[in-house]
Amino acid sequence: MLFVFAQTELPEEHSDIEAQRFQAGQGGALNPVMYVDKTLKELSNFTDLISESQQMGQPWQVVFVAGLAGKQGELPSSSEAQAAMEMMVKSIQQGAISNFLAYDREGSPMQFE
Repeated sequence: MLFVFAQTELPEEHSDIEAQRFQAGQGGALNPVMYVDKTLKELSNFTDLISESQQMGQPWQVVFVAGLAGKQGELPSSSEAQAAMEMMVKSIQQGAISNFLAYDREGSPMQFE
């Protein structure tokens, strides 16, 4: 499983309307701030994942989740996981998030317009 933790921020070049929406808790740009890959055996529950993320000291508002399949019953290699993670981070930076699950800090699913 691939996890990318992101926070929203107001882009440097923004309009007054974008600033107002951001202040109201809407809009903004997604900025990936940390990521981790975990096997299903390493992942106990969402609460433990949140606790682990808090130990990093980096604030975040949304976690994006994707699965990464292995081959012939084997887990993906470290290099395969890293390459997939880099592609996921780039996709989030570009706003292409429709292929990922998204959850807030409480574990509630999120939808984006």
